[in-house]
Amino acid sequence: MEQPFPNKVEHLNTIFYPQSVAVVGANKVPGTVPYDMLINILHSDFQGVVYPVNPREKAIAGVKAYKYVIDIPDPVDLAVIVYPSTVCHMALEQCGQKGIKSAIIISAGFREIGGVGVEREQQLLEIAKKYDISFIGPNCLGVINTDSAVNLNASFARQMPDSGNIGFLSQSGALCTAVLDYAQARHIGFSKFVSFGNKADVSEIDLLYYLGNDPKTKVILIYLEEISDGRALMKAAEEIIRKTGKPILAIKSGRTEAGASAAASHTGSLAGSDEICDAALRQAGIIRCQNIEEMFNLATAFAYQDLPKTNRVAIITNAGGPGVLTTDAAIQEGLELARFSEETTAMFKKTLPKTANIKNPVDVIGDARADRYSIAVSQAMKDPNVDGVFVILTPQSMTDIEAIAREIVNVAGRFEKPLMASFMGEKDVAVGIDILQRNRIPHYTLPESMARSFAAAYRFYQQLQQEKEEFRPFEDVNIQLVQKILEEAKAKQRRHLSEYESTQVLAAYGLPVVESHLAKSAKEAASLAAQIGFPLVMKVMSEQVIHKSDLKAVALNIETEEEVARTFDRLINNVKERLPDAPIDGVLVRKMIPAGEEVILGLKRDVSFDGVIMFGMGGVLVEVLKDITFRIAPVAPSEAKSMIREIKGAPLLFGVRKRAPKDVAALEESIQRLSQLAVECPQIKELDINPLIVLNEGQGCFIADARIIL
Repeated sequence: MEQPFPNKVEHLNTIFYPQSVAVVGANKVPGTVPYDMLINILHSDFQGVVYPVNPREKAIAGVKAYKYVIDIPDPVDLAVIVYPSTVCHMALEQCGQKGIKSAIIISAGFREIGGVGVEREQQLLEIAKKYDISFIGPNCLGVINTDSAVNLNASFARQMPDSGNIGFLSQSGALCTAVLDYAQARHIGFSKFVSFGNKADVSEIDLLYYLGNDPKTKVILIYLEEISDGRALMKAAEEIIRKTGKPILAIKSGRTEAGASAAASHTGSLAGSDEICDAALRQAGIIRCQNIEEMFNLATAFAYQDLPKTNRVAIITNAGGPGVLTTDAAIQEGLELARFSEETTAMFKKTLPKTANIKNPVDVIGDARADRYSIAVSQAMKDPNVDGVFVILTPQSMTDIEAIAREIVNVAGRFEKPLMASFMGEKDVAVGIDILQRNRIPHYTLPESMARSFAAAYRFYQQLQQEKEEFRPFEDVNIQLVQKILEEAKAKQRRHLSEYESTQVLAAYGLPVVESHLAKSAKEAASLAAQIGFPLVMKVMSEQVIHKSDLKAVALNIETEEEVARTFDRLINNVKERLPDAPIDGVLVRKMIPAGEEVILGLKRDVSFDGVIMFGMGGVLVEVLKDITFRIAPVAPSEAKSMIREIKGAPLLFGVRKRAPKDVAALEESIQRLSQLAVECPQIKELDINPLIVLNEGQGCFIADARIIL
């Protein structure tokens, strides 16, 4: 995989696979970070050499100490800096003089505290640039690599995790310690475990690429509190998933924007940061998780077994009720109960009790022991119509939980199909769960979680089968005209374009506008009406008149020239009564668009992801219904199709209850054209097309109202 920062990749190799480590600032005080860092490296069976650095100590924990890092006589690959933030820059300066190219800065007291902390962090970056040093942190827990070739625990976590094939990245150090404890209890192992803290130098993007290339990592997990470069994150994720097939699971905190100011457009008010983040992660192929439990439910499904090739599952249970619950959960998640082959049905009839249910879900009856589970699970796994097996157990007085768990492990080892288990309960089934988890059989407390995890793995398999569709720009656009309009507005320090200017911009990008003209007087309006033809729409044009229907600044179905003249005066008076100081440019006269389905298209600039496209059911109730969806521009044809189909109101566009299907193809093209406008005209901050009226199939769609904010 092509790496955007080759030097950083080389330095990251040294961070994860050092042959020598200097703990700069180590001390002799147990229970402190400087001491625990050193002890963790020493006690993790690290395969390299460790050098404590402390001006006042000759030895720490039985290891010779050095006054300064430059006093170490041998080359040093990695520096772990644990000095107070006030002197970290001096330590990093000495590391540079020593020729050390990789560092982990554990210390807090930098950008996260603001003020002087920001200056300290900048000082570190300047030194790193001067000496070509790559560093993780500051304000982090550290780095763990469980590869037996190195066995590095350069962190102050309480324990070294088990070895595994899950890579974990986190912006939060405190969360890391909780995750390690959670994983330890469930025997979940890691390949690499990284707390990257303030990501002043090495970012989550660098680390994603590294794990994408890491042969020890099969699944990548990431916890983020902020996304500073959303475009780079999406690009990295798309490339890693497409080239390696590794799933990326993410938790992004900060779901609310408390105290955010109201935006001046529908799109601005509807497009909260979390909704945009959710759409962007999904568009990039990243699986977003709600919490740690869900993340590891999915992670074990991906890490322990092969991906399911279809959604056909078999359910084996020793109790009817849980079997029904699991069936409901599977169907709800889009899975399908497999239809057993004749051979499987015959085998079940021959080997299972007469009272057993041999149809899917298979009930092996409450007195089932390990041999009966073995027969049912083995035959289900053999069946060509089955691509995954769910094993349910409830503890009865005769249930040999330990033996059944061991038999499930044996059977799973003979097949490449995914097998998942749910031993329902807690205390009685604990020994069985422990056996399953130690042997890397995905186990779920609830069948619902099991079905959800299997469905996620199947969807990811489907995602890998699809070729990435790139956006192809439309060539029939007049970007010069648009830039001229935008530059003129900027020169006059205007925040809004008029609707007339907005339609000019949209028309230049091939979006479906209707012929319209701006009238300065009632007489001119009547004359224009005679040229355009009836019926007409008339709207007041003013920078201060945003939502025209609220101010009675719009009139529909105007049928005669006399009515045009009267309406002109009435609309102007309505605005002057409500906004007496509003400058009025005139009244827009436009041909009335035939009745159709009203939708909304919008554009918003996001601080992390830049151009965001919104689509949903439109009209005056758009902010009430909030039936909307988002994508990051540019929007490829397949994404435009998905946007339309994933809103609740989609059936209205495809024909429901004898309604004629609408021109969805024209709507898809409009979404793509708007996304090209978003990419090529960054001066546009927000844009609303509401409503866009979609006519019957083959008749196109037309913009009824539009506004652009610069």
